[in-house]
Amino acid sequence: MVTDQPVVVYPPAADGGRRVRIGEHFVGIAYGLLDVVAFVQEAGLQEWDEMDLVRSALVDWRGGGPNTWES
Repeated sequence: MVTDQPVVVYPPAADGGRRVRIGEHFVGIAYGLLDVVAFVQEAGLQEWDEMDLVRSALVDWRGGGPNTWES
C-alpha cells in the first residue's frame, strides 16, 4: 500500500511525461497531476486528491514540483 512506500515523481522527459514510482515499482508515466492522483488511488489511497499529493511529505518531486511538466 502507498502509505508504507514513498512515491517518487521523476523529472519531466522531453515530451513532458514524468515517470512515477511507488515503492520499488514504476507504475507509469504521468502527464499531469491528475495522472499521479490516479496512480496513487490505484495503489490504495482512493480518497487522495491533488491537494494531498501537493502537501504530502510521502511524495518526492524530483526535477520540479507538482506544477512542473515540461523539461
